[in-house]
Amino acid sequence: MSLILALDTSTDACSVALYSDGVVSALFELAAKSHTQRLLPMVDELLKANSCELADLDAIAFGRGPGSFTGLRICAGIVQGLAFGASLPVIPVSTLEAMALGFYRSNPEEQLPVLVALDARMNEVYCGVFSRSDELVSTIVDEAVVPPELLADQVQISKLQGEFVGIGPGWHYPAIQLLNPARQFLDIHPHAENMALIAAAKFAAGQTVSALEAQPVYLRDSVSWQKRQRIRNSNDFLV
Repeated sequence: MSLILALDTSTDACSVALYSDGVVSALFELAAKSHTQRLLPMVDELLKANSCELADLDAIAFGRGPGSFTGLRICAGIVQGLAFGASLPVIPVSTLEAMALGFYRSNPEEQLPVLVALDARMNEVYCGVFSRSDELVSTIVDEAVVPPELLADQVQISKLQGEFVGIGPGWHYPAIQLLNPARQFLDIHPHAENMALIAAAKFAAGQTVSALEAQPVYLRDSVSWQKRQRIRNSNDFLV
C-alpha cells in the first residue's frame, strides 16, 4: 500500500502523477519556459482531484535527469521543498528510463530494446539503452552524454546487431540516423505517470533518499570535470 506523487519538468513537458496502490492518475502539459508557473498548480489540482494532501503521501518522486538544466533545477527545488516540509522521502527517477517505459506501455507488442536519445544541445545527446523487463524496464547500456557521431561507440550498437528501436527527440541528428534502427519515434516525452510506476518499485525496495539528497543528474557535469582535470594534468608539465 503506497501513495506516491511524481513530478517532472526535465524537458519542455511538465507533468505530475499520483500512484495509489497500482492506480495512476496524471496531468501532462507541453509548457516550455513556464514550468515554474505551472508545476505547483498542477500538483494542487491533482491532489484535490484525488481528495488527498501532502501529509497523506508516502513519498515524492521526480525526474532527476538527464534533461534541461533549468527544468531539472526547478523540479528538484520544488520537490525538496515539498518533501522537507512534509517530512517525506524522495525517489529520483531517470528521465531516459521513464521514456523507455512509456514507449513500451504504449507499444505492448514491442520486444526490441530501445535506444533513448534526448537533445543535450551543444551538438550532444543524452542516451541510454533499455529493454522490457516484466512491467518495467532494465538498463542495457548506462546513460551518458555524447556527440551524435560517437553514439555508436558509446552504446556499443554492434552488440545490438542492428535490432533496436530509436526513441526520443535526440534522433533528429543526421549522424544518429545512420545507425538505422528498426523503427524510430521522435515525438516521445518523459511523463510523470511512468516515473510514478518506476518510483513505486523503488519505494517497495527501500530505494529512497532524504529531501536534502534529492539532486538532479546532469551527466555533463562529470564530463566537464574530466575535461578540466585533463587540462590541469597537462598543465603540470608546463614550467
